[in-house]
Amino acid sequence: MADLSKLTIAAARDALRKGEMTSVELTEGYLAAIDTADALNAFVHKTPEIAMAQARAADARRAPDAPSLNGIPLGIKDLFCTKGVPSQAASNILEGFKPEYESTVTTQLFGAGAVMLGKLNMDEFAMGSSNETSCYGNAVNPWKRGNDDTALTPGGSSGGSAAAVAADLCLGATGTDTGGSIRQPAAFVGITGIKPTYGRVSRWGIVAFASSLDQAGPMTKDVRDAAILLQAMAGHDPKDSTSADIPVPDFEAALTGDIRGKTIGIPKEYRMDGMPAEIEKLWADGTAMLRDAGAKIVDISLPHTKYALPAYYVIAPAEASSNLARYDGVRFGHRAKLAQGDGITEMYEKTRAEGFGKEVQRRVMVGTYVLSAGFYDAYYNRARKVRALIKRDFDRVFEAGVDATLTPATPSAAFGLGEMANADPIQMYLNDVFTVTVNLAGLPGIAVPTGTDAKGLPLGLQLIGRPWEEGDLLNIAYSLERAAHFVAKPARWW
Repeated sequence: MADLSKLTIAAARDALRKGEMTSVELTEGYLAAIDTADALNAFVHKTPEIAMAQARAADARRAPDAPSLNGIPLGIKDLFCTKGVPSQAASNILEGFKPEYESTVTTQLFGAGAVMLGKLNMDEFAMGSSNETSCYGNAVNPWKRGNDDTALTPGGSSGGSAAAVAADLCLGATGTDTGGSIRQPAAFVGITGIKPTYGRVSRWGIVAFASSLDQAGPMTKDVRDAAILLQAMAGHDPKDSTSADIPVPDFEAALTGDIRGKTIGIPKEYRMDGMPAEIEKLWADGTAMLRDAGAKIVDISLPHTKYALPAYYVIAPAEASSNLARYDGVRFGHRAKLAQGDGITEMYEKTRAEGFGKEVQRRVMVGTYVLSAGFYDAYYNRARKVRALIKRDFDRVFEAGVDATLTPATPSAAFGLGEMANADPIQMYLNDVFTVTVNLAGLPGIAVPTGTDAKGLPLGLQLIGRPWEEGDLLNIAYSLERAAHFVAKPARWW
């Protein structure tokens, strides 16, 4: 059996096509690894029977020209509806919910021969930056700070996906990104995560948080794997009114590593006060790597960046308030026990109070407030106008010839579980400071591991690309990845 820690999707694909191993053998190896990694709390619904049936089917269709994902074991974030399998969005209010349908993304993955090992932990309804709001409990980062045994966050909301990929419990995983929920956890655990252009990947069958911001994407060990997995996830879906009817190019074929003549913008507004010296150095080193690879480096300005975080935390809760109104105990999920004489109003109130966690309740209340008659124009409409200005900033930069921008992915390395959860929630929200602009503008963004901090924890950089040009963005990320040559792995303790 191949060493799971050394396998990538690309390497496993090639070995499967050559008959050097079977999907059954590969899947059995990952299922065994998952069973020894409960300390990470990454997989919350294991599906070994489904996995083995899919692996046997993949082996039966094995051929030199089989799809790239044929027989490849993946983890699926709990936000994706999977037929007959619990799909709770890490919330007690969806306890017992087993969809009678499959999300478009998982339908496409399974159609390409992928194997589902199970459902992955996440922040409740994708609301969080540390995977501490989950009804399943915290997911845990496989990395440690040197000899310190403090449990670290794998980031959020796709923390279970990040931890599973970094700990070699699957070859890749699906994630979703509303304000950085693919890119921030990817940076925290030393893997690659790409948030595609809004509309590139169908949202149908994915439990909604903020519909104008949510976008699914892959979380993988490297850029090539991200290209392969994104290829299978992307495409037009008539069931999703926001899905773009645009051809999906061959993303893997775009990975030449040649970025000579490309122009990379360095936005001055991302140089935040109090930015750690390690992040500054990482950014400078990444800039030098791209320059040495032949790219032209230019300073740019995105003047409305400073308003992105407050605008996001008006728009996202507003849309969450609307989307989560459907969870009321009537049709599916949790329903509170009622006292004699209680009516439908009491059922709504008690069910939602019991079913939603504190962070979800907070955001629903904020969202309801900013959408209310007296405050709609003062908050929500103003935030929408700021969002338009943020998008215009990027449009002007791209029109001036910039191919991508390079920024930090996170303001720090992974922090300890509990270190921020009980503090002012705004401190937690600041983890999204470098990532929310991408969602507000609907652009593609990718996090690439490029170094470590003084305690040996991974750090990542973010590249933001032109809309619909994920192939070009992936190629620039591929060049950065090759130059950085990040090969560090967490020491096994679980």
